[in-house]
Amino acid sequence: MRIDRWARRPGKGRGRGPASGVRPTLILISSRVWIGIVVVGFALLALLLYAAPTVPAVALGGVALAIVLSFPVRALSHFMPRGLAILLTVLGLLGLISLGFFFLVPLLVDQLTTLVRTTPRIANSANQLLLDVISALNDRKLVPGADPEAFSKQLVTDLFDRAQNLTENLLRSLLGFIPRVFSFGVTLFGILFVAIYLLVDVRKVKAAFLRSVPTHYRHDARDLWEAFGQSLSRYLGGLVFVVMIQGVLAAVALSLLGVRYAILLGAWVSVTAIIPYLGAFLGGIPAVIVALVFGSPIFESSTTTAILTIVAYVLIQQLEGNFLTPRIQGQALHVHPILVLLAVIAGGELAGLAGVIFAVPTLAVFRVLFDFLKVRLRTKPDPET
Repeated sequence: MRIDRWARRPGKGRGRGPASGVRPTLILISSRVWIGIVVVGFALLALLLYAAPTVPAVALGGVALAIVLSFPVRALSHFMPRGLAILLTVLGLLGLISLGFFFLVPLLVDQLTTLVRTTPRIANSANQLLLDVISALNDRKLVPGADPEAFSKQLVTDLFDRAQNLTENLLRSLLGFIPRVFSFGVTLFGILFVAIYLLVDVRKVKAAFLRSVPTHYRHDARDLWEAFGQSLSRYLGGLVFVVMIQGVLAAVALSLLGVRYAILLGAWVSVTAIIPYLGAFLGGIPAVIVALVFGSPIFESSTTTAILTIVAYVLIQQLEGNFLTPRIQGQALHVHPILVLLAVIAGGELAGLAGVIFAVPTLAVFRVLFDFLKVRLRTKPDPET
């Protein structure tokens, strides 16, 4: 009877939990069991991420996109409410995606198809140029071996075998990508969803992060949060803007010079510009080759077209390095260029193309952690004996 009366009391209902005023029953475990639970939890999480690689891709992609979009959101928030700034930024992003899908992609596909059809002409021109170089070296006794013709034939054969293997791998990758278009669309939607959610609820995410830190460390945790936000947002947001400008400038310059496939080559510049230092050379080589092989209706000599193409790319690179990046990104990294180059090389050796792309953001994270810990970590004094 007492139990029934107790169960009917206000706020004492079943399933209410701590909010009902009833203290939860503690489950006491040893530290070893707790460590075991944590280890098993991390192992299950790692197994899940390994079995479902799309999950970390969506999570990391959403975080990266949220960081990129926070750059224009923060700028627009100075003139309007943050909610309206997020809405305008997202609508602008969707507009750019729609514009690229309906207008830019068909142009790129058309120019890429035409370029593939003219590949034999490019290969023949490259073959003739290589034979001329080998002949000049042979006249100066610089070709190794006793038979220069055999050496040149073997070299040409090796180059064409490598080019054929590269083309086959590229076509195989494209054919394998077609059945995964739906999966790519789902992944893209997931990235957009995560990014928009993080932008809208960034204050809640920040509050949850600070609550997870002990009280006497929350001021430092807030400083770490702000340092990460400023560094990564300024770098990634500025990087997207800079590479888009480089691609547009390259396409416009090539169009003015009369070089074929200007839009395709400009898009290639935007892709390779993500890679620090090395991207400028990778982006310019195809344009110079196309200018040298096909020439231009504006200039009589293809050599003149190629030289002017090189000049245009050098000017774009100087504009990016001396004006765009310092004005837009500022000193977001605070890292010496040698360390950036070494990080890119190390990332490529560890994880291929993905390592090259994420090398600099990872370096930025380590730089922020280094600055954060440098002024806080101290060794304990030795106890007096």
